[in-house]
Amino acid sequence: MPVNSFILYNGEYHFKDDFGLKPGNRAFCYGDALFETMHANGTEIQFFEDHMIRLKYGMQVLKMEIPTIIESGFLEKEIIKLLHKNKLYQGVRIRLSIFRNTGGKYTPADNNISYVAETEFIENDYYELNQKGLTIDLYNEIKKPVNQFSNLKTSNALLYVMAGQYAKEKNLDDCLLVNDNGNIVEGISSNIFLIKGETLYTPPLQDGPVAGIMRKQILEIADSVGFKISHESSVKEEQLLNASEVFFTNSISGIKWVLAYKEKRYYNHNAKKLTDKLNMIAFSKPKKT
Repeated sequence: MPVNSFILYNGEYHFKDDFGLKPGNRAFCYGDALFETMHANGTEIQFFEDHMIRLKYGMQVLKMEIPTIIESGFLEKEIIKLLHKNKLYQGVRIRLSIFRNTGGKYTPADNNISYVAETEFIENDYYELNQKGLTIDLYNEIKKPVNQFSNLKTSNALLYVMAGQYAKEKNLDDCLLVNDNGNIVEGISSNIFLIKGETLYTPPLQDGPVAGIMRKQILEIADSVGFKISHESSVKEEQLLNASEVFFTNSISGIKWVLAYKEKRYYNHNAKKLTDKLNMIAFSKPKKT
């Protein structure tokens, strides 16, 4: 069993049970933070460069200073060292949190940042398609606003928390968020894809979904295997009802197929093929030791 006793904080390794954030932490007080969740296998972090590109873009939007350790890519080596210290050599979920340093109220005292990396053992060394399809529905109680924060992974996740509560109350596996225009945006923690005929559909970034790392990979893979791609037009419920396959994507699970939306039922033939192709790409590099 993995040890998983350490976290990484600003370049130093601390025992997880002894570590605590300072009062006034801006992530806690104001949600002034970004995060990335990454999958690792054998201390090889999948799509790490893409995660850093998204993180740096988010930091620029939030006017945070980007430290040398992130610009240089050295952070990857520190996280891999953390995996070694925690004896995690199989499936791992990594959460990297970036938050503005303590100081100020709504207006920050400065724009320098701190970071924390945490690790968690997970069962899937590779991306495995779920055997039992998901049951989903729409979540309409709160709409996702469309603005320059919509595509970012920020620590302000109340919308997703409430959507998760709704799914739990309705005995659903997941649910779909909609924006102020009533267009389908994403799942609780995943991007959404639909297949109809030879066309793969996913909501456009201008409609407000998180700019998912796995979303990017699936669009590239689907294009390479001959799908027609539609990622610039809004997705409506009518398309959901007419699709032959529906699936979610995120960096930890890869692809998760949907069995049912209300009375509609779906297949998973292409989801299986895309998962196989994803594994070929994600795990083709030699493992770092």
